[in-house]
Amino acid sequence: MPKFRTLDDLDPRGRRVLLRADLNVPLREGRISDLTRIERLAPTIRELAEKGARVIVCSHFDRPKGKRVPEMSLAPVAQALGEVLGRPVAFAEDCIGPVAEAAAAALADGDVLVLENTRFHPGEERNDPAMAEALARLADIFVNDAFSAAHRAHASTEGVARLLPAYAGRLMQAELEALDRALGHPVRPVAAIVGGAKISTKLDLLGNLSGRVDVLIIGGAMANTFLAAQGGRLGASLQEGEMHETARAILEAAKARGCTVLLPRDLVAAEAFAAHAPHRIVPAMAVPEGMMALDVGPETVADITQRLSGCRTLVWNGPLGAFELPPFDAGTRAVAVEVARLTEAGGLASIAGGGDTVAALRQAGVAERMTYVSTAGGAFLEWLEGKELPGVAALERAG
Repeated sequence: MPKFRTLDDLDPRGRRVLLRADLNVPLREGRISDLTRIERLAPTIRELAEKGARVIVCSHFDRPKGKRVPEMSLAPVAQALGEVLGRPVAFAEDCIGPVAEAAAAALADGDVLVLENTRFHPGEERNDPAMAEALARLADIFVNDAFSAAHRAHASTEGVARLLPAYAGRLMQAELEALDRALGHPVRPVAAIVGGAKISTKLDLLGNLSGRVDVLIIGGAMANTFLAAQGGRLGASLQEGEMHETARAILEAAKARGCTVLLPRDLVAAEAFAAHAPHRIVPAMAVPEGMMALDVGPETVADITQRLSGCRTLVWNGPLGAFELPPFDAGTRAVAVEVARLTEAGGLASIAGGGDTVAALRQAGVAERMTYVSTAGGAFLEWLEGKELPGVAALERAG
């Protein structure tokens, strides 16, 4: 595994620590609807504060495009962070300059400060050296705990890491260790479940995984394109006709690499994309005219679970069907429950990520039973695609 420094390598007492967090939480009418990202960040902040650090938290929020947008202020998020931590959290109305510098200078050991939205400054997304230097002036040490922003080379993720001694926070550390367990140095056989709507959005992912896993399980609407590319009749199902040749090339490449591709054997089809629409189970290669595939069928679920029973590592990105519409969540739910069972039995390391995947696992009630569930979204996907993440690369250079 690439070497990077963690909090185990740091004595932060009396030192100002700039902590890059991801506080980009769902906020509606000033109220936070999901505290997950704050709760996952809390252990790093608590550890630093309890060790006597002066913790300065910075984060982006939404897309203000380099301008100050009051509705995108981190002030209410700072208040929520204080409630989760159970300790006072100060707030600075800017993230650089005199206001931020004065707020940082006023901190005592163990204090926590949240800076205003870094994206209020255009230099953040441009990775402007001047912005990075302004952030670096606030602190003695940089700790990155925002894996979800690590795929962006921004001033607060990559630029400042070049200017201060850089360390991974506990959340970043857990994420990188889980991903290394998934594909870096996995216990084989390794399986991957890839779902979603379109091949065109996951070409890099499919290409990278087919060379790194032993079994590639394809579900969701993208499976329709693979089936149609092999002569299947998919009725009114969503599929990409222009991607048939690409789909066949992916299958050939996987075969050449010794990777088994598992496609649906049966599907649950309906005439309408709607909850509780009349539906029936049909052969995967023969969806009737006027009907659309909305989930994998029971034979496919049995096939997937049987394959997974012989695997030691699983990477999961994308649901197997229209999980947001009952009863077309049944396939994803059944596989998720079996994955959780195999994980708890100690036979399978299960690493999942991506917005829809996390939502589907939570809906199935098994998110907490997986080995690791990443909430990182784009960064998780780019890592699975084999791309270098600037925020992670900066930590590795520092290590």
